[in-house]
Amino acid sequence: MRKFRAVAFAALVGMVLTQGQVWAQGDNGDDDDAAAGAAASTEASPQAEKATRASKDVPELILGSKQDQFTANQKDFQLIAGQGYRWKITAAGGLEYKFHTDLFRNVWNNQIVINDLEVHMNGAPAWLEFDADGTIQVQFTTVRPGIYTWSVPDLADRGMKGTITIK
Repeated sequence: MRKFRAVAFAALVGMVLTQGQVWAQGDNGDDDDAAAGAAASTEASPQAEKATRASKDVPELILGSKQDQFTANQKDFQLIAGQGYRWKITAAGGLEYKFHTDLFRNVWNNQIVINDLEVHMNGAPAWLEFDADGTIQVQFTTVRPGIYTWSVPDLADRGMKGTITIK
């Protein structure tokens, strides 16, 4: 019986110490607050960064512009496995854009926000379609490290494609 108590006590102490480290990271409890997370930088080394409990912002992806309907402001993104993110994807070129990525099947999808209306899912969206200019925000947690692609399939040969790397 003493041996069982000693093992149980050691396990309890281990759990308390582990939880103390998680609590020390901090959490403001509001994933919808844009100020809660720092911007994820494609220049910073993801190996140096550690996942936190607060969601971070991915740099906004802007598809098209008034000057060039077939451009994207950024092609490649780097994320950290286990981190929560908010990613704004905006259509600004006046065309219909069908945004497709294999990333959505490899993350835990929290919600999609369109004009402050939230869509909660029990699975991944097949694609995001922009019939007019506007912004869709996707909130997710990275789960599986790897290199994923994004594209506007009909316009990929014109440069509307890139990668999302999760380390």
